[in-house]
Formats: sequence, C-alpha cells, structure tokens
Amino acid sequence: MSAAKRKPVPRFASEEEERAFWSLHDSTDYIDWSAGARRTFPRLRPSLRTISLRLPEAMLGQLQRIAHKRDIPYQSLLKQFLAERLEQELSKATAS
Repeated sequence: MSAAKRKPVPRFASEEEERAFWSLHDSTDYIDWSAGARRTFPRLRPSLRTISLRLPEAMLGQLQRIAHKRDIPYQSLLKQFLAERLEQELSKATAS
C-alpha cells in the first residue's frame, strides 16, 4: 500500500482497546514497516512477579545442592529448569 493510501493510526483510550484494535486490523494498512529501523534495548529486563511456592524440604535441598555445584542461586536454577521444561512442552504442543 502506498504512503498516500495509509490510514491514520487511531488514538486509544487504553492499552486493552489498542490490543483489541490490532487483533482485528492489519498494521500494514496503517504503518510503513519498510521505513522501520532495528533497535536493541540492552537494559530491558523482563517483568517479574513474586510468587509463593511450597516445595518439599528434600526437593528444596536437592535444588540448593545442584545450584551450589553450579555456583548460582537456587532460584535462578529453578527458573532455568522451568524455562527448559516450558520450551519442551510448548514444542510438543506445536508438533501435535
């Protein structure tokens, strides 16, 4: 679509309204993506949420021992384990 025929991007009252709009509309009707530039955000960190998780003491002890051997905090090890398992499960789900 030529630049002259692009539609103006509407103003949104909320992020939810914007999300709903873009789920139903093709962004190429509104934005010339060929003019975009690749950017990196080296200081960008994912949003974190604190949760409470009850684990058997033996399991926690095993996690702490493995983490100590790897010289990382056990919470980081647990996040690595969860990320690996999520990737496995999601790849199985998409293969099915």
